[in-house]
Amino acid sequence: MVTVLVIVLIVPNVIVHNACKEKVFDSAELIPHNKVGLLLGTSKHLRGGKSNLFYKCRIDAAVQLYNAGKIDFILVSGDNRQKNYDEPTTMKNDLMAEGIPGSKIFLDYAGFRTLDSVVRCKYVFGQDSITIISQQFHNERAIYIAESKHIEAIGFNAKDVNSYYGFRTKSREKLARIKMFLDLLFNKKPKFYGEKIEIK
Repeated sequence: MVTVLVIVLIVPNVIVHNACKEKVFDSAELIPHNKVGLLLGTSKHLRGGKSNLFYKCRIDAAVQLYNAGKIDFILVSGDNRQKNYDEPTTMKNDLMAEGIPGSKIFLDYAGFRTLDSVVRCKYVFGQDSITIISQQFHNERAIYIAESKHIEAIGFNAKDVNSYYGFRTKSREKLARIKMFLDLLFNKKPKFYGEKIEIK
């Protein structure tokens, strides 16, 4: 039983990492250009009110990539299922505070999960080739989803956080990869599609 559990936890991680390790970049100089960078949302603050370092590093990475001329637009995809919780708008405000023009930022309010964000990027926002912006472990899973949906994807790695700070997130990622395989197996759809939005 223990052996089966270990296999279930380890194998999905190995498959995703090996499939995507050549498609993630740490250097803005080396990463190829794409029209759109898909910035995956997260909360700006943790439950206790402290700043979320994952959030800050993703904002910094998106700004770096845009300023390097490696993306022309930023599509911010996050959760806005409640009126008092709006990841995309918060991220847009912070991107603009760093000098990114508002006209270069598009918002996807229905990015409830990574799968939703990636699939909607193609079917709602019309992108078949994207640069995904998040931490490496998240980028790898998002790229795997994208390629399963016939989207060409690469990832720009936001700075990671130390092992102690990110322990819970990294632990959840192992479970998220297992769920991802189940979602792809059963052809899970995004919660919403909606009208098409042209990025230009």
